[in-house]
Amino acid sequence: MKYRTLQGTDLKISEVGFGLWTIGTTMWGVPAHDYATGVNLLRRAFDRGINFFDTADVYGDGKGETLLAQALAGRRDEIVIATKFGYDFYNHPGVQPGQRERPHNWTPSFIRSACENSLRRLQTDRIDLYQLHNPRLDAIRNDAIFATLDALKQEGKILTYGTALGPALDARQIDEAIAAITERHAYPQIIYNLLEPMLGEKILPVARAAGDVNVFVRVPHSSGLLEGAFDEKTSFDKNDHRSFRLTNDERRKAWLLDGLKKIEQLAFLTGPTGRTLGQAAIQFILAEPCVGSVLPNIYNDRQLAEFAAAPDMPRLTAGELARVAALQAHNFGIAA
Repeated sequence: MKYRTLQGTDLKISEVGFGLWTIGTTMWGVPAHDYATGVNLLRRAFDRGINFFDTADVYGDGKGETLLAQALAGRRDEIVIATKFGYDFYNHPGVQPGQRERPHNWTPSFIRSACENSLRRLQTDRIDLYQLHNPRLDAIRNDAIFATLDALKQEGKILTYGTALGPALDARQIDEAIAAITERHAYPQIIYNLLEPMLGEKILPVARAAGDVNVFVRVPHSSGLLEGAFDEKTSFDKNDHRSFRLTNDERRKAWLLDGLKKIEQLAFLTGPTGRTLGQAAIQFILAEPCVGSVLPNIYNDRQLAEFAAAPDMPRLTAGELARVAALQAHNFGIAA
């Protein structure tokens, strides 16, 4: 494992982190994990050098945070904890009908209460990265929110803050991330990968120029496409978020079938390099110096072993990156 500095601190964070979405919740069709399985997976991640763990208070209505606390009890000074706030799951518990978002509450009193509850569940006295969970632009420009966060920093309850943007990939997040960086010096978390570069293309140069924030990247494997395990016959459970992309032939072609055609053109990133496709996808993101950590979806030991080893594989060369950029610029030769 390799490590980078969390900007503005002396903390070192693993280039590959662990997002507890995959073991802390069943939202969007995530398969249910029993508590012991989640605990063991987190411990094995730590043993492989992962020290950056990203959870949220809404994951399992608190489960993600308590799971992390139990798994890594006694290791607090060896790990970096990121969590999120903003959704009022206290008054709207459980997975919502149609997977819709819970209502946000951005009032100072709610933020303080959410922070105290997260500290209690995490069994810690401070949160290293405290993130607004899927805020819109009006929240990012709400002075009362950031005055509250600055106060929590002064009190030592949080170290840094950021904005985890989503839930799904949306062009509006470009303006949200840029506002977070330039107006709040807040660390954005975005979706960005070889097949879906649109947010990173606009956001990463701004973060690089600012020089005082990290960008955190989730969905580096384009919801599994870049793990190399799908084919034209792949299907998903009806509750899986990916099944929504395949509800008709047009969507199937745009996401799965066209995605497979694009992956064929990325074979030069694997082969003699020793990288798997999944590792190359992570190395593509790590080529950007302002990225703090990559958060692949980890459900099992096989994925954990492959993805945790990615930073130790050969970095993408300038020639490989140029070839990727040329493919992306023309949508891999596939009509939009």
